[in-house]
Amino acid sequence: MDILSSWMPNVIKNAALFPDAIMDTLIMLVVTGVVSFVIGLPLAVLVVITKPDGILPNKPVFWVLDKIINLFRAIPFVILIPMTFVLTRMIFHTTVGIKCAFVPLIIGTVPFVARQLESAMEEIPEGIIEASVSMGMSPWQIIGNVYLKQNIPGMVRGMTITLIATIGQIAVVGIIGAGGLGDLAIRFGWQRQMGDITLVVLVLLLIIISIIQAFGDWLVKKTTH
Repeated sequence: MDILSSWMPNVIKNAALFPDAIMDTLIMLVVTGVVSFVIGLPLAVLVVITKPDGILPNKPVFWVLDKIINLFRAIPFVILIPMTFVLTRMIFHTTVGIKCAFVPLIIGTVPFVARQLESAMEEIPEGIIEASVSMGMSPWQIIGNVYLKQNIPGMVRGMTITLIATIGQIAVVGIIGAGGLGDLAIRFGWQRQMGDITLVVLVLLLIIISIIQAFGDWLVKKTTH
């Protein structure tokens, strides 16, 4: 304990702050991941099936969705945060705190999820889609039984990448006092020059990322047939 106190005095002094920071980070990660998946999956399906070579080609729908996804993916997250202040204030009546982080996090993550799931669906061999059509399967059956059911490992990989990327965004929302490990790193590690807190926050984030990656890899193996 004496060695830790000498090497990491600020961490020992503020140790009580870390459990809440970790919990806030996990809450933001889970809520953002679930909501983004619920919104991003239908977007990905619509983009895939309305492409010129899709099962339900629709050029106007495809063009609009594709451009909207590209637009929001192109906005740097640190710029997206202040851009969403008006919407955040309308929903939560404030622009600080963990609740306010959900708006920019979800808006920034949905396009990423849509692209990841779209790429996963496009990994399905074209021959399988053509065979499904020739067998007389309806578009809904193809979506459910081919694009979704047959591509669970690909979607798991996509969501694993998304959650890891979201960890970085959660760290950034600390600039608006959203809580979490990023907030600790900014308020103590940067503003108060407590380097040991920054180091511990980095280690904790790496641990969370490693757990997500390991669980994602395990789930891919379990769902691969």
